[in-house]
Amino acid sequence: MPLDRLVAIMRRLRDPERGCAWDRQQTFATIAPYTIEEAYEVADAIARDDMDSLADELGDLQLQVVFHAQMADEAGQFTLEDVIAGICDKLERRHPHIFGDADHSPGWEELKAVERQQAPDDSALAGVALALPALERAAKLQRRAARVGFDWPDPSGPRAKIDEELAELAAESDPRRQADELGDLLFTVVNLARHLNIEPESALREANRKFEKRFRAIEGAPGFADLSLDEMEALWVAAKQAQADSSA
Repeated sequence: MPLDRLVAIMRRLRDPERGCAWDRQQTFATIAPYTIEEAYEVADAIARDDMDSLADELGDLQLQVVFHAQMADEAGQFTLEDVIAGICDKLERRHPHIFGDADHSPGWEELKAVERQQAPDDSALAGVALALPALERAAKLQRRAARVGFDWPDPSGPRAKIDEELAELAAESDPRRQADELGDLLFTVVNLARHLNIEPESALREANRKFEKRFRAIEGAPGFADLSLDEMEALWVAAKQAQADSSA
């Protein structure tokens, strides 16, 4: 099987005597950033609807799984077989309506809540990964809190809170306190997005895409760097309108 071949290659690369010097010196901590990067490259290929790139990036991501599992195997912690068995067990456990008694099956969230209660940390916020992008982690923390009733009933709550946080930010002059208040403001904006059923990470990614496209459209103007801010703004408005017209 192709997976067996990949496992054999990784074992060879990590071999203490015949392996690759770079691969041998890696640890979970040094490989983790590459794992995160590969996941983002998968998401990027999907966003670009590039199936050839997606196949390639999924291979790179699979390599990360095998790499971590190989290092764990060497340390006597767990094997790739344990990883695969674990996720198979979890999928079957969380889908009893498919693999069990459909008439007496608890819901997905109920099952996950039971699992969290059985874990050492039984907080509603347990298991929200620290390595998630900040916007995504904020949304996930808020969703978890909402499940136990800690939430505004409608978007008017976070809208009012945004005004409050903006006022608190404007009143601060200490840079450290400004950073703290800005964090509160961003967290509240994420809460508004959640109440509007908008994924904040996706919304910001789209805003980044639009900004990049518009800026690239105007920076080629003759003498752009020497233009006044008002002149740059005029070009920006024109580029924004042109893009709106083209998408209409």
